[in-house]
Amino acid sequence: MNTIYFDNNATTNIAPEALEEMLPYLRELYGNPSSMHTFGGQLHKKIEEARSRVAGLLGAEPEEIIFTSCGTESDNTALMSAVESVPHKKHIITSRVEHPAVLNFCKHLARKGYRITYLPVSKQGQLNIEELLKALDEDTAVVSLMYANNESGVIFPVEEIGRILKEKGILFHTDAVQAVGKTPIDLKKLPPDMLSLSGHKLHAPKGVGALYVRKGTSFHPYIFGGHQEHGRRAGTENVASIIGLGKACELAREKLSQEALYLRGLRDKLENALLQSCPDARINGDVNNRLPNTTNISFGYVEGEAILLKLNELGICASSGSACTAGMPEPSHVLRAMDVPAEAIRGSIRFSLSRYNTEEEVDRVIEVMPVIIKGLREISPLGGEKLGKDICT
Repeated sequence: MNTIYFDNNATTNIAPEALEEMLPYLRELYGNPSSMHTFGGQLHKKIEEARSRVAGLLGAEPEEIIFTSCGTESDNTALMSAVESVPHKKHIITSRVEHPAVLNFCKHLARKGYRITYLPVSKQGQLNIEELLKALDEDTAVVSLMYANNESGVIFPVEEIGRILKEKGILFHTDAVQAVGKTPIDLKKLPPDMLSLSGHKLHAPKGVGALYVRKGTSFHPYIFGGHQEHGRRAGTENVASIIGLGKACELAREKLSQEALYLRGLRDKLENALLQSCPDARINGDVNNRLPNTTNISFGYVEGEAILLKLNELGICASSGSACTAGMPEPSHVLRAMDVPAEAIRGSIRFSLSRYNTEEEVDRVIEVMPVIIKGLREISPLGGEKLGKDICT
């Protein structure tokens, strides 16, 4: 049974071209890039080439890119650097729908005496700029707001947010882990001071990420030790994965517009078919302002976990939200913040596509989902009032 993988916001496969570039550095070219000898030192050039490729995707300068182990480290580093840059300020602003990498670090800072403001979102998952303006004060050290939400795909108005904060001289960090490689980002035009990304969300390996730090922004390292990353992030470099990230960013830059159009077509076909074939289904989030690969659909009168189990039996991978909160008994904090009804949250499923998905795979999901939903509603206590009715056609 072939696997149909529609969970690309959780992780992606490594692009074949990226893997091919990585292999020599996992085999024969295994030296330490900090070594004095040529065998190790030659790797330094490949790291710098990768840095330029990452910068190219973002419209940044290579020296503004710091390699990290993942998006979580990048987020934590950005926030810690920000608060250390202005130690007299004790107020942080974020949103209720951020990734746990930001939310839990803010909780950590709150235990140390920081005041945290969690901005609400609308029922469509959009941020209210007026709420941000009201929350800002002279004690605000940093504002950390995601570029695009990992569960709903909704894109925040990063340019407008950054312009407001720049005028007030307040640091702005954006978690762009889900956005990089899926939507155009040009940091020559966009105003964030810091931006986080993660390799395994754009067809690079797990265990590598990057943090963009705008030239002139005060920066304090999070990990201390050696001189690596120009003294900004200690630790022997994950050379092969950094090379893979660089190649993945180069591929994303080359294919961005074409890929977005392709993914939007697949997503819309999937959405429209499921909304037509399964009554009591709804889309969660702003359908006009979101990532092209993501749809979050709620199916009434059925449990999302039961849907995922049935899909899994058929070799189809999807999710009910963030992979970093999978297995937690609490319902999605993102959908709760969007005021999605409890019964809809229970039956929510996220499908997230990649360039490697096909129309045939979409057709297969369109074929099986109505059968799954109908069968589950007939046996589910949530679907009691639907018994005896033609609930899915």
